[in-house]
Amino acid sequence: MRLRGLDVFRGLTMAAMVIVNNPGDWGSVYAPLRHAEWHGWTPTDLIFPFFLFIVGVSITLGRTGQGSWAGVLRRGGAIWGLGLFIAAFPFFHVSTVRVPGVLARIAWCYVAAAILAHLSARGRVDGRSRRAAAIVAVLLAGYWILLTWAPVPGGVAGDLSPAGNLGAWLDRRLLIGHLWKPDWDPEGVLSTMPAIGTTILGVIAGWWLRDADSPRRLVRGLLVWGLAGIVAGLVWSAWFPINKSLWTSSYVLFTGGLASAALATCYWWCDVAPTPLMRRLTEPLVALGRNAILLFVVSGLVAKTLIYLKWPDSGMSLARWIYVSAFVPLAAPKNASLLYAVANLALLYALLALLHRRKFYLTV
Repeated sequence: MRLRGLDVFRGLTMAAMVIVNNPGDWGSVYAPLRHAEWHGWTPTDLIFPFFLFIVGVSITLGRTGQGSWAGVLRRGGAIWGLGLFIAAFPFFHVSTVRVPGVLARIAWCYVAAAILAHLSARGRVDGRSRRAAAIVAVLLAGYWILLTWAPVPGGVAGDLSPAGNLGAWLDRRLLIGHLWKPDWDPEGVLSTMPAIGTTILGVIAGWWLRDADSPRRLVRGLLVWGLAGIVAGLVWSAWFPINKSLWTSSYVLFTGGLASAALATCYWWCDVAPTPLMRRLTEPLVALGRNAILLFVVSGLVAKTLIYLKWPDSGMSLARWIYVSAFVPLAAPKNASLLYAVANLALLYALLALLHRRKFYLTV
């Protein structure tokens, strides 16, 4: 079952990812295009949970979560392998390569959510949804207890600082030398636990989509449950702050609610009440969304290549030279930086549009 609205939602998410990951100058970036410094959120902090939510929806609508157990594990391993390749590129220093990461987290969450979908393949959708929601509740409550009540060896219980929280301590015990920072990682082992909850929320939404007998009632339901998640996340944030790097339980509910509302909107405009104009306007997003993994991999490899190549001498990266030569003269610093990111997206879109016309999609 393929929904155009889901492809559009995924394409929007990927386009936003490319924009925020590729500014011309990291010192000249508009605030909404940056992550929150720690507690709190910006629009940029919605990108990753939206993608995990979409992964969950895709598991129930496509074949990726319905094949053999070996197929699920193979796909998860392939996604993680791509992440390790990008992290190691171009020098491949295995002793210091970052083991966690965005694709690693996607892989772990995909496998966990696909297993749940397999085990819940039978029964009425309302029963399956209640059981899955109960699992999410256990994950979020358990994570909250661990981070706020469990004593941190050598520290104190409830320390939510970057290096002082329980998750950072665990990452140092398991993956020291292979983290994003020397003493912590935003995609660490323990915070994958609530991230799986985000993906399961997408699985539940996918079940509703697959079994819906009334699109209008479905859209209303997604919007209502989305609003409930937003409110619940904001309320819980008074005790457990919204925080993307920690992937706090309040963050899961808040971003899951927003993802549900965004999915309802895309589904309505693209699948329930589409117009020829809307189809033309969203076609570029479909091209980006249907090749999301390829876009992520190519975007990462191109960015790292432009950084490590030196031009015109060893004192300047090729990326910096392109930015200074072609974009700085065009606008004020923040606008020039944004134009560089948009140009990056435009070039990547040109590649993916060609592949979309030829119906070539990377599947792992």
